[in-house]
Amino acid sequence: MRAERPVLAPVASVDASSRQARETAIFAGGCFWGVEGVFSHVKGVHSVVSGFAGGPKGRKVNYGQVTKGDTGFAEAVRVTYDPAQVSYGTLLRIFFSVIADPTTLNYQGPDRGTHYRSALFPLNAGQDKAARAYLAQLGKAKLWRDPIVTRVERFTGFQAADAYHQDFMTRNPRHPYIQRWDAPKLAAFKAMFPAQYRDKPSA
Repeated sequence: MRAERPVLAPVASVDASSRQARETAIFAGGCFWGVEGVFSHVKGVHSVVSGFAGGPKGRKVNYGQVTKGDTGFAEAVRVTYDPAQVSYGTLLRIFFSVIADPTTLNYQGPDRGTHYRSALFPLNAGQDKAARAYLAQLGKAKLWRDPIVTRVERFTGFQAADAYHQDFMTRNPRHPYIQRWDAPKLAAFKAMFPAQYRDKPSA
């Protein structure tokens, strides 16, 4: 097995506008270590938190429960960013270029189960419109051999994972999983998006 193949996804034709100083976006794309690890190096991103999204509203879960695959939750990240520096559409482009393969149903890399699905959780109408438009745009671009299966899902809340999951890639660069599956994603991001890359990760 290999890490997801980097693909230079197109610039989003529809983006989410904002007049706020900070916005938040939720992405699920397999193991949250790598998703968080890449997004934390994006210029304009203030923080990235690993956690869980997509399950029943109000239900509290932990890592052990989610990884059984029957809670409805997915490993996800919460990205807080400055829309004046990086737009939601640019985050979508980075996500599908180097983080998640949108054609693999309920798995990414070596990880299998609905909790490893790729999904977008819009937090407002602008994000919803942009997310749906971008998935349609990717489908028409034919960058992958298989059809797009990433879904836009209703946001029912986000729960942060335990502290040892936070900043895992930064704190454990030599971890075998990180080296094999996630370090290649970060290297691809740096090579493909030099204008958006920053060396020091967000806090």
